[in-house]
Amino acid sequence: MPIKIPDSLPARATLEGENIFVMTEYRAIHQDMRTLDLLILNLMPTKIVTETQLLRKLSNSPIQVQVELLQMASHTSLNTDAGHLSSFYTTFDKIADRKFDGMIITGAPVENLDFTNVDYWSELCRIMDWSTTHVHSTLHVCWGAQAGLYYHYGIPKYTLEKKLFGVFPHTTLKKQSPLFRGFDDVFYVPHSRHTENHLEDIQRIPELELLAVSEEAGVFAVKSEDNRRFFITGHPEYDPDTLAKEYFRDVDRGLPIEIPKHYFPGDDPARPPIVRWRSAAQLFYTNWLNYYVYQTTPYDITQI
Repeated sequence: MPIKIPDSLPARATLEGENIFVMTEYRAIHQDMRTLDLLILNLMPTKIVTETQLLRKLSNSPIQVQVELLQMASHTSLNTDAGHLSSFYTTFDKIADRKFDGMIITGAPVENLDFTNVDYWSELCRIMDWSTTHVHSTLHVCWGAQAGLYYHYGIPKYTLEKKLFGVFPHTTLKKQSPLFRGFDDVFYVPHSRHTENHLEDIQRIPELELLAVSEEAGVFAVKSEDNRRFFITGHPEYDPDTLAKEYFRDVDRGLPIEIPKHYFPGDDPARPPIVRWRSAAQLFYTNWLNYYVYQTTPYDITQI
């Protein structure tokens, strides 16, 4: 999909180098078509990396997408250049009166904190509440999924005995779901988290539908009955070396960290990781954007 992004966004050069169709603002304004307005609330500290990962996955259909990046006004990012944030990010007060076809709420490295102890929790709650009337379909990722399930449905998260870390096989429970159209019977997704949601908590909520699980990683994909909210507990968008960088970072810091499962050949960190999740990841983001945003959002965006 032609992703319409600012001409100078760092992700542009990376994506164009991978032969991914990125549309400049100049070219986009000369096309007479209704773009999809997509908002990405980026809660990750490595914002440029996360931007690029998500834009890469949202770029494989003929639909034109206008992407806007959102940051929290109540939190100061220490890992991203202030100039980058001021140039490419907006805050909630600037877009609160607008409506969006789709929204992605990313994960964040705050899962060991109680939700209410996260410094931007109140602002995030305002945004999630706003999304029910101003966003056609919202995709919550990893901690963003746990936060969404807790805020909208009261579903708690639970601390794991040890970090869930690796690339795990998954299966779909709803094979007819358009979200998993084209998927193999078994597909792989990276996970890196210290907490989880329990299947029985989700099954107690009539408005929720469990779509995919993993024997090792537990709950993976959940959606609301009205297709307005989606929740995934892993990171399909991760780059091939994301888990490796996390592993070696913790090793260098002397922190306790196990080798990520099903990732390095023979569990040997000296060997390049095996990528098993790329095609499923591309299908996942394309299917969500196509079937649950483009195919169903009102043509008049004010009617959302």
